[in-house]
Amino acid sequence: MAETLRSIAVDQSLVVLIAVIAGSVYVLSLGADILVTRAVGISRYFHVSPVIIGATVVSLGTTAPEAAVSVLAAIEGDPGLALGNAVGSVISNTALIVGVAALIRPIVVDRSLLVRQGTIQYGSAILLVIVAMPFLGGARVPQWVGVVFVVLLAGYLLISVRWSRSAGREVASAELESELGDVMVPRTTAETVVALLMLGFGLALVIGSSQVLIPAVEATALRLGVPRAVIAASLVALGTSMPELVTAITASRKGHSDLALGNVIGANVLNVLFVVGASAAVTTGGLGVSADFYRFFFPSMLVAGALLYGSAIVGRMRIGRPVGAALIVIYLGFVVLGYAL
Repeated sequence: MAETLRSIAVDQSLVVLIAVIAGSVYVLSLGADILVTRAVGISRYFHVSPVIIGATVVSLGTTAPEAAVSVLAAIEGDPGLALGNAVGSVISNTALIVGVAALIRPIVVDRSLLVRQGTIQYGSAILLVIVAMPFLGGARVPQWVGVVFVVLLAGYLLISVRWSRSAGREVASAELESELGDVMVPRTTAETVVALLMLGFGLALVIGSSQVLIPAVEATALRLGVPRAVIAASLVALGTSMPELVTAITASRKGHSDLALGNVIGANVLNVLFVVGASAAVTTGGLGVSADFYRFFFPSMLVAGALLYGSAIVGRMRIGRPVGAALIVIYLGFVVLGYAL
């Protein structure tokens, strides 16, 4: 199946390939949305706490597009696409999404969010860079590191559940509603069966669109003469981060930019521990790391994170419009340099 899709993609024009990438990313996001909302509905049917749902099902579900693309790419022997998608999503979330949110309305940062989640997020990014260093694993993220990341993910989710409980059940429930809107909760056995079928349909959309997306990205990279990791870190990462971008814009316009920041930080943690971890764990050779990551992928990720958290501390828990503009400049520079170098 994969080879057939590759042979078809190679024969297509650049315009068709870009259209296929855009369409695949859209279907991918649609499938993830169905997956999350149906999973939440089923969880509520079985009386699972909103706190647990918010900290586990929603968090993992919103990262499903990145995870599906990266894991399948890793299995098919394309570590550049797998790692580029994850790292590019972190950069898109930190620089573009937070930058746009801050431009719309300055962000007042919750201190506990910065100290707890922010520290974990930036620490996980630094950990990824360290384990990917050539002198540790031969310029790769080894399989055993992927397994460790997945274990750390489980610990992070458990801690998130405890923190959510300490914040109060009502608050967690309100935040969940603001993120998901109306969720269809099954009330009968028949409705539960339908919800399970829709859950499977959402999962099929995520996996199927990912299988179409990967060969389209490979063929596009070949046509443009740039590494697949660059396409993954820019075009694909931006596409899979669109739900977070839309959420951030909506939240900022309604005066809840702090919620947008919280979503971004949580997504960044999962992009490292879940997306990179799962992708490395499913391959015996781990994820190879090309020179492009050391030249500007990793530096861009660390610089954007340092500016975000540093400005919040210096600005007394406030991220203003100048910082938002600087973050967007970093993102644009990252994209331009990725295609130019």
